[in-house]
Amino acid sequence: MNAPNDLSMKTDEVLRVELEVFRREHRDLDEAITALTDKGTGDQLTLQRLKKRKLWLKDRIALIEDRLLPDIIA
Repeated sequence: MNAPNDLSMKTDEVLRVELEVFRREHRDLDEAITALTDKGTGDQLTLQRLKKRKLWLKDRIALIEDRLLPDIIA
């Protein structure tokens, strides 16, 4: 239950750092996937793994953003 990636146990500053790291990794993966696809050098398994990691990062980014920027009802 208290896993190391549990957002409730992390400070906002730690989450901001993680958010930037995850965004950077997401961009890097996007570039790598594009390069492998364009050159035709990437096998399907590698591309599938990179895309799966990219989706995981997207989900984590969304979770952290929701935690740092909660919805405000006007």
